[in-house]
Amino acid sequence: MEEERSSQQDYVLRTVEERGVRLIRLWFTDVLGQHKSVAISPAELEAVFAEGLQFDGSAIDGFSRIQESDVLARPDASTFELLPWVNENEPSGTIFCDITNLDGSAFAGDPRQVLRRNIDKARELGFEMFCAPEVEFFYFADNNTMVPQPLDKASYFDLTTADISSDLRKRTLHMLEALSIPVEYSFHEDSPSQHEIDLQYTDAMSMADSVMTLRLAVKKIAMENGVYATFMPKPLNGIQGSGMHTHLSLFQGDENAFYDSDSENGLSPVARSFIAGLLHHAREISAITNQLINSYKRINEGYEAPRYVSWAHNNRSALIRVPITKPGKPDSTRVEYRALDPSCNPYLAFSVLLAAGLRGIQDNMELPEEATSNLYNLTRSEQQELGIDRLPTSLSEALDEMEESSLVREALGDHIFEWFLRNKRAEWNEYQQQVTPFELERYLPSW
Repeated sequence: MEEERSSQQDYVLRTVEERGVRLIRLWFTDVLGQHKSVAISPAELEAVFAEGLQFDGSAIDGFSRIQESDVLARPDASTFELLPWVNENEPSGTIFCDITNLDGSAFAGDPRQVLRRNIDKARELGFEMFCAPEVEFFYFADNNTMVPQPLDKASYFDLTTADISSDLRKRTLHMLEALSIPVEYSFHEDSPSQHEIDLQYTDAMSMADSVMTLRLAVKKIAMENGVYATFMPKPLNGIQGSGMHTHLSLFQGDENAFYDSDSENGLSPVARSFIAGLLHHAREISAITNQLINSYKRINEGYEAPRYVSWAHNNRSALIRVPITKPGKPDSTRVEYRALDPSCNPYLAFSVLLAAGLRGIQDNMELPEEATSNLYNLTRSEQQELGIDRLPTSLSEALDEMEESSLVREALGDHIFEWFLRNKRAEWNEYQQQVTPFELERYLPSW
């Protein structure tokens, strides 16, 4: 491992010199998934590879306390890319970083280190998780107001030749390709001015890095063209919001651990227990997979957002969908977790999904019956008779579930677990004190 790391660093140093790179951007994220960056000159890169870059962690949300503030950013040379959006005469590169303590140990407040720790646990059990998210977002006119104005009135799969949306998406795809992020599909989604980019399957760590890069690229290209892009889950009333349905599978070496040719539905015992674990822990991981107050506006309204803790093969009202395995392609066996939204911190979201699924495997959890009916059409008593619970209806309820969860605490570690709860409780309390336009319109004239 050390030899491979050294080889990768040598490649980066050589590329930086040969391409005349003028600036290196070190990327990392805070606990809430906000992109952070610090720039260094190429002359400093070799030393930063060897020693890390020291900075004040207390300045970053969820990182260090004042009395123990300094941490190190250590570049992961395997993530190096040349930035395609800078001046050709001043080439720049970027590298994702792991954050460590000054003694070199993993820093507990770093989301990337949290995902790495959960990936290592999976590897100890012989598994590696692969992901493929479907990332939805909106473009709005930059009208200097807080009222979102869609750029089109198009719908699912429409070819929007009359506006700039298609060109924005096309330019984004070219940029992602230049950043070595393969895209499987891209199209106009169901709502006005809503779009989707589906990323190609890869390992969980690489995918979390890719989601962070995608969000940055989408916003940057929109801004350069006088509009803005948002990954807010529910920016408009009365239409569906943006999700990040994520396809998951476990591999054992080169074999898909979810596939069993002798099974009636193609699912192995590992897959069935993994799904059972996701279902069992769905409510307690919701604060991580859906971290905004606004996230629950999307879930509560329905459309293609799941409300109910259930699974099915071809039922989009279920939380987990099991797509039909392609003939002759057992590696395509996977599950689709439909609750995630694109505002999540992907490192933490993938961590809790992996932890929940692995707990199901370790505890040999039994998969409940498939939900074959439209759950939106059932009464609450009918759902309860079927043993179907529902996801939290608010961030506050989700935080209550998370606070009691030993699984989420273990997956995130005490540092992030406690900070996340404090931060989100404060956000909820502030929201509770706000008088909204809904209240003014409904109550002011009548009471």
